[in-house]
Amino acid sequence: MSGFDIKYFIDVLPAIIKALPITISVGLISMILGLVIGTGITLLRRIENTVLTGFIELYVSFFRGTPLMVQLFIFFFGMPQVFPQLAVLNAYQASVIVLSINASAYISEVIRSAISAVDKGQLEAALSVGMSDLKAMERIVLPQALKVAIPPLGNTFISLIQGTAITFMLGLQDIMGLSKMKAAASYRFLETFLAVGIIYWVLTLVVTRMNKHLEWKFSKGGAI
Repeated sequence: MSGFDIKYFIDVLPAIIKALPITISVGLISMILGLVIGTGITLLRRIENTVLTGFIELYVSFFRGTPLMVQLFIFFFGMPQVFPQLAVLNAYQASVIVLSINASAYISEVIRSAISAVDKGQLEAALSVGMSDLKAMERIVLPQALKVAIPPLGNTFISLIQGTAITFMLGLQDIMGLSKMKAAASYRFLETFLAVGIIYWVLTLVVTRMNKHLEWKFSKGGAI
């Protein structure tokens, strides 16, 4: 079997696209959960507690400093040996949990940097008129920090979408998992993996476009 089979490439492309909802849902849910957890981590960092701060720093350092594939394997294959209750989780659920935790470590750093970019005088002024620290963060600091955070958050989402490519190693039938099966069955590896590469590429272009739209909207002070 030699040469590039254009007919097979055209046929396999829509077949792989059928698994696209799984890839998108894993990435989107993980991004939302990661944003919630990451923002919570950033706010917890403001609490002056050495033990808590040390734990958060360790959490962020570990999940930013180890490969995502290792984290997936530890959680899906390793943790059930210690916590048998986790054995009930399927590949989809495990993927979402690990990707969410991994994203939260990066997002917390993005949010922290964005908050640091907001003029500290505004927070001090809010506190001086009787606002609580949490209320001042919610109403004054975080809305401004979000404008600064949009570009790196968009990059984080792109990384998450691309990171779903390794979840097939847990048995998840996303676009990468499905393409691996089709390539193994047909021995048309170039055509199949080129098709899945193009799908990821288009996803990246769409997310990039959406991110630029959000940047423009926020820069104009408009609604999303």
